[in-house]
Amino acid sequence: MSASRRSGATDELGPDDPDGPEESGGSDLLAALLDGMDAALCAFDADGVVTHWNREAERILGWTAAEAVGRHGFAGWAVRSADAEEVHARLMSAMHAPGRQVHEFALVTKDGGRVLVRTQSAAVRGPDGKPAGVYCAFSEVHAQIDLERSIALSEALFEDASWGVVLVDADLRPAVVNAHAARALGIGRTSALGRPLGELLAQGVEELEGALTHVLAEGAPPAPAEMWVAVRTPEGEKRRCWRSGFVRLASPLAEEPVPLGVGWLFLDVTEAKQGEQEGALLRFRTNQLHRAARAAAECEDPAEAATVHLDFALAGFADHALLDRVAGVPRAEGEEAAGPVRLVRLAATPAGAPGPSVPTGAAGLPLRYGEGHPALQCVERAGAVRADAPGSAERAREWALERQWPGDAVHALCAVLRSRGRTLGVVTFLRGAGRSRFERVDAVYAEDVAVRVAAALDLADAVRPGPAG
Repeated sequence: MSASRRSGATDELGPDDPDGPEESGGSDLLAALLDGMDAALCAFDADGVVTHWNREAERILGWTAAEAVGRHGFAGWAVRSADAEEVHARLMSAMHAPGRQVHEFALVTKDGGRVLVRTQSAAVRGPDGKPAGVYCAFSEVHAQIDLERSIALSEALFEDASWGVVLVDADLRPAVVNAHAARALGIGRTSALGRPLGELLAQGVEELEGALTHVLAEGAPPAPAEMWVAVRTPEGEKRRCWRSGFVRLASPLAEEPVPLGVGWLFLDVTEAKQGEQEGALLRFRTNQLHRAARAAAECEDPAEAATVHLDFALAGFADHALLDRVAGVPRAEGEEAAGPVRLVRLAATPAGAPGPSVPTGAAGLPLRYGEGHPALQCVERAGAVRADAPGSAERAREWALERQWPGDAVHALCAVLRSRGRTLGVVTFLRGAGRSRFERVDAVYAEDVAVRVAAALDLADAVRPGPAG
């Protein structure tokens, strides 16, 4: 319990000896408020006599309220004698100065140690408005510095950080967004506040909300998580990979941890992740080409070797593969065709279920490809051709069947078969709706496969002379 001196100017700082229950209640309330403060507090009357001393002051210096109240200043007990006059003058000068004054002093603890404290002092005025004393709140300098560092860190994170920082409340809505995060989300800092995450992200919301909910319930995960999201931009949706860390925010004022929300820190690692994925894909495809070459070398029939290359290429690349050969004598580059290009099916993967390529077209009947068919364009251009189904699923099925492809095909990539300067045919790779469209890097891989298939077919012609079909 705080103690106060019961005479003189103490009346200006707190209740004196109570004359009744009302005054006693006021004195008890004042004592409770002083003792409940997180900062150490003492007060002096106009003569410099200590009138109040709370529990935090007792904790820091070791002097109890009974030992401190009634002493004149800090001389002889709470400061060294050499510093007493200066400290007393600086503290009492606040009684005649406007506002608060901040000082740092080295105070002496009860056991003889020294503590550097930072003080804030201001005048206490009586009913007539005249100065009646001084109150002084103080704390250990290292504690004050820790607080200032925490505040400075928060301000730096929300102003100058090179990664995104978002404070999400317990309802999973952004409460504070720093400048970097606002740029990543493509929205203003104030515009994002209080809005559901579903309005800020086009994809990846469920995964992000699941992570935030887990952190609120269980605490921070042991390692960062990489999340793919889609951000809305004026150019359309863009997929980004954010390496995210989470920390649960709890109130320091509650006896039990009360979650205030989650601190979400993220860094855009899209380019690095795409580089890793492309590198892994390149290694896998190179390995597949190597394995295919070794398996094809064991085939006695070069035509069988061609289908082996095709089967190895399908893994992780496409759902279907079709191998079509130019009917008649292969045409050299620059040579004019005697008639329209006709193609004969040599092999195809099963349409119903996964499996190795099946040789077809023993009768040598040309395929009924219509004008403008991607395979015919591929032969005419002697280069890769990509095509994608338009519109709805029903329209996509019609598109595939019109081109004599399996009905589930929505993406196509045709690569020309060239060997010894001649066009031998076309290999067509098809993907279903569950896969992405073919990109330029896919066309490069398909052309590598086509070179090996063409070489095998050319060798088959050399072994068994005579034009196919």
